Amino acid sequence: MPPCHARDPDDPGHHWWELAGGGQDAGEKIEDTARREIAEETGLVLAEIGRKLWPRESRFTYRGRKHHRLDHVFLARIDDTVPQMALRHSPNERAGLVERRWWPATALAECADKLLPAELPELFETLLNGRFPTAPLALIA
Repeated sequence: MPPCHARDPDDPGHHWWELAGGGQDAGEKIEDTARREIAEETGLVLAEIGRKLWPRESRFTYRGRKHHRLDHVFLARIDDTVPQMALRHSPNERAGLVERRWWPATALAECADKLLPAELPELFETLLNGRFPTAPLALIA
């Protein structure tokens, strides 16, 4: 899983790890948004996207503005982590991106930094153990 280490450019002490993602274009299906955002932020081109794992609603302050966001997280499997296309980050993403890295489950579970969602290590471990929820989990932060 390639979480992104991000920070608020206006408050550099506020940093966190989150999953790749971004905004949905008008008329775009949510699954197509997920595939496009993964390609833009990781360079990985996915032929298909798996089941929806969870939606996550959050409210937060970034760059001095209040935001309300709804994320949709999907399962995807890959055999190769080598990017197949150039990354395309927005100016805002470039300003806040610290690093991106693939994490083994053990390292994610030991991470002392802020994770979004906070339950990410447990959710990831559940998936690795093949225990999929019957319906998407609703996470609210």
